Amino acid sequence: MTSGGSLPCGVRLVGTGSAVPGRVLTNDDLSKILDTSDEWIRQRTGIRERRICSESDESVFSLQRDALQRALDDAGMKGSDLDLIICASVTSEMTCPSNACRVAAAVDAAPAGAFDMVAACSGFVYALNVADSLVRCGRHRAIGVVGCDAMSKVVDFEERTVSVLFGDAAGAAIVVRDDDPSKGSVYQTLNADGSGWHSLYLPRRETDIPAGSPESDIRLGYLRMDGRDVYRFAVSKFKEVIEDAMASTSLTPDDIAQFICHQSNIRIIESAKEKLGLPDDKVYINIDRYGNTSGGSVGLCLDEIRRAGRISDGDTIVFVAFGGGLTWASSVWNL
Repeated sequence: MTSGGSLPCGVRLVGTGSAVPGRVLTNDDLSKILDTSDEWIRQRTGIRERRICSESDESVFSLQRDALQRALDDAGMKGSDLDLIICASVTSEMTCPSNACRVAAAVDAAPAGAFDMVAACSGFVYALNVADSLVRCGRHRAIGVVGCDAMSKVVDFEERTVSVLFGDAAGAAIVVRDDDPSKGSVYQTLNADGSGWHSLYLPRRETDIPAGSPESDIRLGYLRMDGRDVYRFAVSKFKEVIEDAMASTSLTPDDIAQFICHQSNIRIIESAKEKLGLPDDKVYINIDRYGNTSGGSVGLCLDEIRRAGRISDGDTIVFVAFGGGLTWASSVWNL
C-alpha cells in the first residue's frame, strides 16, 4: 500500500471507455435451457440479463480493443501517445502473444510496452493501482488500463449455479502524469490469499482438481465455484477494505462521491451498504443489466458513472474489488 502525498507527481484520469457484446441473454432465455426462472435468478443475484459474445466476431480481444479506443477518443489521445498498456483478464484467447500486445497493435500504440495481468474480478483495480505507481515513480507518462472478461466462454451452460451469474464486458481508463501530487491514488491495497484458490477456479485437466473435491456436474475447462465460500469471502472483504480505506485516509462516506465496486451479487453489495451505512446514490449498480463481468466489472461501472456526470474533477472516489485467487484490492482516488 502506498501514500501519494510525498511523491513528486500525481496521476490524472483523462479518459474512460467500455464495450459490451450486442447479444442480450435474459433470465427467461436461460430458463429455456436450464432448470431455473427469472424470479429464482433475480432473488438470489439481482441479475435480470447479461451480455454475451457472439461466436463469430466478438471476443475478449475485440472488447478490449474497442474499450481502449473509446477511452483514447474520450481523452483526445492517440494510441501512439501511450507508453504502456495493461490488460487484466482471466479469459484472454492466448497466453502468447498476450492480448495486450495485440490490443496495442490494434490502436497503433507500438512501441509501447504491453502485458496481461491475471487477478480475476480484482483485475481492473489491480491494473489501475500498478499504473498509478508506475506513473508516480516517473517510469511512464501515459498508460492505458483495460479490464475485460468474456465469462460466457468459460461457464458451463448445462449447469445453473454458475452460468446464471456471469456476463461479458470491458472497461478501460487512460491515466497520465500530472504536476499535482494530490491527484490519483492517495491510498491503495493489493491483496491475495492463495490458500482459498479452490473456491473459484478454472480446471483444464483432471489433475487441476484438488484432492477430496466434491463431485461436480461442471465439465473440465469451465469455471467451478463454491458459492457459499465465495459469498462469505466477498461480504467480509467488501466491508473490510472500505473500512480500511476510510480509516487510512481519515475520510468518511460523506467525503466520497462514489464507491465503484465490483458487481458480484446484489446481496453482497446490499449487505455491505447496510453494514457501512453507505447511501444508495453513492454505490453504483449495474449488475441487473450485465451480470458479473469479472475483470470488466469495475471499469464498466467507472465509464458509465463518468459519462452520466456522477463524478467530476476534484471528487474523491473509492474502487473496491475481490475475486478468484483469492484476490482483493482497493484504491482511493482524487480526480
